[in-house]
Amino acid sequence: MTLTAKETQKSWLRRHGVSLIAVVAIAAYTVFVQWIWGWASVLSEWRQVGLSTVALALLLLVSTALVRAWRIYDYFPAETAGRFTALFHLAQVHNLLNIMLPFRSGETSFPLLMRSEFSVPLLRASSALLVMRLLDLHALLAAAGLGIVLQRDAWMLPLLAWLGFLLLPILGYFLKGPALKFARARLSGKALALVEGVEAGLPIRFADFLRAWAMTVVNWATKVLVFAWVLSLMGVQPLMAAFGGASGGELSSVLPFHAPAGVGTYPAGIVAGAAAFGAATSNDLARAAVNLHLIVIISALTSTVLSLVLSHAFPSRARPMNTGSPDVL
Repeated sequence: MTLTAKETQKSWLRRHGVSLIAVVAIAAYTVFVQWIWGWASVLSEWRQVGLSTVALALLLLVSTALVRAWRIYDYFPAETAGRFTALFHLAQVHNLLNIMLPFRSGETSFPLLMRSEFSVPLLRASSALLVMRLLDLHALLAAAGLGIVLQRDAWMLPLLAWLGFLLLPILGYFLKGPALKFARARLSGKALALVEGVEAGLPIRFADFLRAWAMTVVNWATKVLVFAWVLSLMGVQPLMAAFGGASGGELSSVLPFHAPAGVGTYPAGIVAGAAAFGAATSNDLARAAVNLHLIVIISALTSTVLSLVLSHAFPSRARPMNTGSPDVL
């Protein structure tokens, strides 16, 4: 093979590496599901639940993609003004990379994409992503906790405890000054760098932070409620177990051993979460987990297609010069 041919091959692999990983993972998943259960058996549950119900679930999940993109749009107002469709497409590319690439390596694409498309400095984009991911984790845990509250007969005290946990980020925002001062006096190295990264990614104004927090809560509340609803329709009981399964799948996606496209790990997270809250482990639970995972993947692909359509139908204006933002460090 000539040097030119080798360079061409390497260039092709760089351009299409993500697609190759996705194709291999999905092909392996397809064969595995057919071997264990058979696709006819798995998809028969969709007909039992109702295709209109599945379509509504997909619509609600696609709406959360718009909310997540709007959160980024609001987080970087100076750089993204007037370019929501371009940002929506960027967010879907980042989401697909997160889903398809193993070990959460897709996260690194966000600061790179923001720098190339919107001239956002790498450090600022990375710090903002860190803060948004911390808000995501908190909101996911809060959404999962709602299932526990709903399952209680005496719900008043659990509800108050849940509301207190839900509002922790707001309290943390107001306590950030003393907390950061305390951390700087006692931390060093990577731990201190992490704390400073969180500080750099926080909006300066409380109103900006409140909007980011509210959109995060809406996003995760919608996702977990939809997932729990679908799982309960597929026979996952009790209700608390459906919430546990919905949260378990999403929590598995933030672990370092997240597989490409979540193949195996995402359904395993659903099964583990549901079983931890009282669901009986069985083939029915496993099939429900696979079905929910399919809905998640289809919703991500649908959001990506929608972003392509919108970016062509409503093209954004030319990229503005990066003048910095007075609102976010």
